[in-house]
Amino acid sequence: MINSQAQTTMGQPLNGPTTTNVGTVGPTSKVYPMQQQPPSHSQHAQNSNFVQHWGATNGNSTTSSRTSSPALGSNGMPNTAPPPSQLAPPLSGLWGTNAIDLLQNRHILPTDRVTPPAIHLVNPMQNSVNCNPDIFRCTLTKIPETAALLQKSRLPLGLLIHPFRDLNNLPVISCNTIVRCKSCRTYINPFVFFSDSKKWQCNLCYRTNDLPEEFQYDPVTKTYGDPSRRPEIKSSTIEFIAPSEYMLRPPQPAIYLFLLDVSSLAQQSGYLHTVCNTLMEHLDTLPGDARTQVGFIAFNSAIHFYNISEEYNQPHEVTVLDVDDVFLPYPDNLLVNLKECKELIKDLLKQLPKRFEHTHDTHSALGAALQVAYKLMSASGGRVTVFQTCLPNHGPGALQSREDPNNRSSKEVAHLGPATDFYKRLALECSGQQIAVDLFLLNSQYCDLATISGISKFSGGCMHHIPLYSESKPQLVKTLRKSLERYLTRKIGFEAVMRVRCTRGLTIHTFHGNFFVRSTDLLSLPNVNPDAGFGMQITYEESLTKVKTVCFQAALLYTSSKAERRIRVHTLCIPVTESLSEVMHSADSQCIVGLLSKMAVDRSVTSSLSDARDAFINTTIDIISAYRLVQNLAQTSSKLMVPENLRLLPLYILALLKHPAFRTGTSTRLDDRVFAMCEMKSLPLDQLVRYIYPDFYVLDCLFVTGSSGYIDDGHKLEPPRLQLSAEKLDSRSMFLLDCGPYMYIYIGSNVASSIVQDILGYNSVAEIPDFCIELPARQTEASQTLLNFLEMLNEEKPYSSYVQVIRDTSQFRSMLVEKFVDDRNPNSLSYYEFLQHLSTQIK
Repeated sequence: MINSQAQTTMGQPLNGPTTTNVGTVGPTSKVYPMQQQPPSHSQHAQNSNFVQHWGATNGNSTTSSRTSSPALGSNGMPNTAPPPSQLAPPLSGLWGTNAIDLLQNRHILPTDRVTPPAIHLVNPMQNSVNCNPDIFRCTLTKIPETAALLQKSRLPLGLLIHPFRDLNNLPVISCNTIVRCKSCRTYINPFVFFSDSKKWQCNLCYRTNDLPEEFQYDPVTKTYGDPSRRPEIKSSTIEFIAPSEYMLRPPQPAIYLFLLDVSSLAQQSGYLHTVCNTLMEHLDTLPGDARTQVGFIAFNSAIHFYNISEEYNQPHEVTVLDVDDVFLPYPDNLLVNLKECKELIKDLLKQLPKRFEHTHDTHSALGAALQVAYKLMSASGGRVTVFQTCLPNHGPGALQSREDPNNRSSKEVAHLGPATDFYKRLALECSGQQIAVDLFLLNSQYCDLATISGISKFSGGCMHHIPLYSESKPQLVKTLRKSLERYLTRKIGFEAVMRVRCTRGLTIHTFHGNFFVRSTDLLSLPNVNPDAGFGMQITYEESLTKVKTVCFQAALLYTSSKAERRIRVHTLCIPVTESLSEVMHSADSQCIVGLLSKMAVDRSVTSSLSDARDAFINTTIDIISAYRLVQNLAQTSSKLMVPENLRLLPLYILALLKHPAFRTGTSTRLDDRVFAMCEMKSLPLDQLVRYIYPDFYVLDCLFVTGSSGYIDDGHKLEPPRLQLSAEKLDSRSMFLLDCGPYMYIYIGSNVASSIVQDILGYNSVAEIPDFCIELPARQTEASQTLLNFLEMLNEEKPYSSYVQVIRDTSQFRSMLVEKFVDDRNPNSLSYYEFLQHLSTQIK
């Protein structure tokens, strides 16, 4: 047993101090060579229509005033067209003819996966060494040489990056000297120019630098010679083991503190059983070394500390009742060495689920628990993991419900921003001490995620949300277990900072993601994880008429769980063009949608949800209008022409308008909407696209007699993808809807009984239970082929999806059909109706 002893006892700006506790990745401002003149004011021109739709930006959040938008009709679409775009005359000599009329080609989703447009550099030899688009991606694969040219295209210019992505073949270098530009501090990379064997020219600021003699040594062949043989020159993604000059203090140990909500609602949900069991199973696989420490704090109306010292033969609990002035009851032993105290930790985890089951305490002092976590970890830094099931309603940071359940389908959504800056201010204090706070929200009632999410957003943390969680719902238990297993065992970087540099002439003016902007271009990330993505908007400082390519470089400095200081560097190179047609044909529709979704979240919070929805539509209209002038089409043309590379843009925009983050007219819980917006800001692009527009497959080809899941050339067989419409359903077929964390397998009523028997063990479709979340591994060819396909899909995800089988007469059929965003519903247009609407608005 646990021994118990009672003791009775948006205000901060986004730009903070420019110093860092752990070293920096480079200078805090761009340094130009002496001959480089300061940029003229005229080069600061933005895409004026784009700014009008999305608002001017500054820092890491949109700070726009509300702009006028077309009035919304009953279907949620604007009734009037925006003013005609002021575009340049059409260019002659079009680059390529790959255009498509969307009104005549409604089924435009490719049956295989969508691949990003290729980047074609001036030097073809460099194409193979450019950065992987899964890591670093730009909205354009050809950069306009001037801001005016970008404005004519009406396209957004920005970057999406997945800097800490899990990689199998990452070159790691340990060297005495890391070669960097003396002026702008860019790391040497495949796109620098070697004037001779002893000098190199920076590809960002163009300064010529001396090359250290050590760099001429090739660690692979162990010989001196051509510097281009070095790994830094052969790979755009590379990791350095940093020397001592990159440290301002010894690397911190891995420290994990768990804050557990034990209020009455938490006891009713039963989440502690799953969390404690999963923790026990993975204590040995937590990232770290011999110094790894863990601690546990429970909270309801009081704070419950656990002394897990070796002095005791069992965990010792101390309760602090005064939450308005919290203190640490012990100077030490609240964080203990994992290896030395593993058995006591397991004892505690076995007892915690039952410890509070009879204490009917409805209060939750989350703010006080976070304050003591800060006091406990401020000397070292680390990771705080919070499990929360109800509205924090007691002590510091106490909140009151702001949601009106009768107003969940309103077009004007209130309370998307925080009710208090308590959690944001505490997050900034945590960030300054290298503490990140992660949040698992397992609520059955409104929790005001719009407010409490600030503790994670500004401390570099992450969030998981499983609404209506109950231990009696096996699908939710599976989801929590899978996500928690991934969370506990994935790679982690501590006390990290990231800086993104651009070629001279470009600069970053807005960041998106979970972080704190420590200086103009330095992101503070107390923790960085492999499932976090970031976005940046780019603007011009001067024209690029004298350069053929531009480069972007992201450098992430972090401490590994093994206490090594490391620097991961990604470099992306993109050609420059003077042709508007080439700009239009170079656009990356998925990357554009990823960036627009992040901007729309900012617009929803700072202005209104309806403004964000209007901006989606107006931006799409402007882009198509710009291309119409490039094509020199008559204004009376009935065609809806787009470059082939942008054919999916209207489809994705409609999906965003119907997504829980931005939809109106459909009942949406406020916490669900806010979490969806948080995901828009922080998901890597591959996960974000699936979140916006799930993958829908027809599985018939897997069950052809003699099929083993492979085609003749040895490649795995992949069923074709379909657009998200109920018209694709067939009673004789099986379908798979892949939403990321979960999948639905839909079985038509006339699917062959032999296939149902082979896969599920039932004699017919009618025998399949209404609620079925088990997909057994049967010793049949059909079962193995299906499971192989699911495994292939799961390989690209942070953790494997849970699968729910739905027969076509099941009550759960609506869970599948609600994802069919191509179809009309009472509150929004079908995809084809949306195209027609766009066509009427384009002038």
